[in-house]
Amino acid sequence: MPINSFLYPAPSTPTFAYVVANSIRFDDGSSDSFNRTPSSAGSTRLATFSFWLKRGHFGITPYVYMVKDGSNNQFGMHIDSNDKLVCFHYNGSGYDFSLTSTSSFRDPSAWYHFVIKIDTANGTAIERLKLFVNGVYDAWNTTISQNFDGIWLKNSTAYIGSSTTPHAHYDGYFAEFVVIDGTALEPTSFGEFDEDSPTIWKPIDVSGLTFGTNGFYLDFEDSSSLGNDAAGSNNFTVNNLTAIDQTTDTCTNNFCTVNALDNYHQQATLSEGNTKITFKGPSSYYAYSTGTFGVASGKWYWETKATSAGNHNVYGISGRYVIAYNKGLGVNTDEYGYYNYNGNYTNASSDGSYAENSFSGGNVTWTTNDIIGIALDLDSGTNTVKFYKNNALIGTVNIIAPSSGFYYPAWNQFDNQTEACQPNFGNPSYSLSSAQSDANGYGSFEFAPPSGYYALCSKNLAEYG
Repeated sequence: MPINSFLYPAPSTPTFAYVVANSIRFDDGSSDSFNRTPSSAGSTRLATFSFWLKRGHFGITPYVYMVKDGSNNQFGMHIDSNDKLVCFHYNGSGYDFSLTSTSSFRDPSAWYHFVIKIDTANGTAIERLKLFVNGVYDAWNTTISQNFDGIWLKNSTAYIGSSTTPHAHYDGYFAEFVVIDGTALEPTSFGEFDEDSPTIWKPIDVSGLTFGTNGFYLDFEDSSSLGNDAAGSNNFTVNNLTAIDQTTDTCTNNFCTVNALDNYHQQATLSEGNTKITFKGPSSYYAYSTGTFGVASGKWYWETKATSAGNHNVYGISGRYVIAYNKGLGVNTDEYGYYNYNGNYTNASSDGSYAENSFSGGNVTWTTNDIIGIALDLDSGTNTVKFYKNNALIGTVNIIAPSSGFYYPAWNQFDNQTEACQPNFGNPSYSLSSAQSDANGYGSFEFAPPSGYYALCSKNLAEYG
């Protein structure tokens, strides 16, 4: 059975008897992490690790989990330079074992589920360490000696999202982080394949499991105590994470973010779980970034806060990926953007011919701290994009069919300054003065989406996309 990422649009739509309400957003630049030091040791031979993650920053080798004792024995999991998950045990001078996933995890729009099953007491070598991804058997290790004693749940400090130094911080999202002490479980204890779409893996309720002495269940539902153990009292200390890092972007409702793989020559720096873009000035001249979700139908709304706006910023939509060429947003006929310098909208009369146009009602400039709303209508026969400044409609523009078949959110700057913006598809990385959701109750925006427009998330895409 193939390994599928949790990515929409999907061939068919899974239904969720169990809904994951929250995830936690890690930013490697902020050194986010959790840590806990148990008062006593747990099992040294039987354990299960289960967690969902959605990657943010690429080009780093972040740690998922790490523990080290006073003798420099180490157990950890990290993502390597080939985007594979590595699980290892180190004894101070060499590796007792190392397990590397067969699969690579390079989709920044996808939620992945990992289960690491440890049973060193097992008489069959292949059963002592196994890795499953999205319910599928992915890799195993046969070199571990029977009854090997590991430190995975020892009474030494364990870290989530960094190593013990700490360094190599994780960047992205975690949901449903579970550790079972004293039992080696199959992935079916944590998830199941969808009945109608049997290659799609989805979570199930884990609250009834037996977690053991040092086991825990981080569901990230308490914004005032993000390290709360929902299964008991094995709570984690929270480092550099606050309530704003709790999100509703989860493995049962996947939200759009900025696409780390369509960031022209990696000129812009993405952070805050790919919800913040920092352009680098002259080296990123004409570079723009796009969102992870492209849409061909439906009515969609999102916002972007101008965190630091210079003179030449454009927020809008693109009908193509940008990575193949070095052009600004508005050079082609299926690109439209709201330009802050003079309040024009950008759109070319023919491909390769950058052009600026006046809104019929007049132009309105915008600057730092303004929130630009975009409402994209692909359902009304005459397709349109509406641009808002702080909830005031600036103009409506008729748009053509996109060259790729899909329109993507897009952001561009083209001057000699370092500037930043924070796109918000419903999980902002900044505080709102008055949070508003769409008519289905999804997303959290500064301003209410226009009637009939929805947040770009998988549940809405399944209904309207």
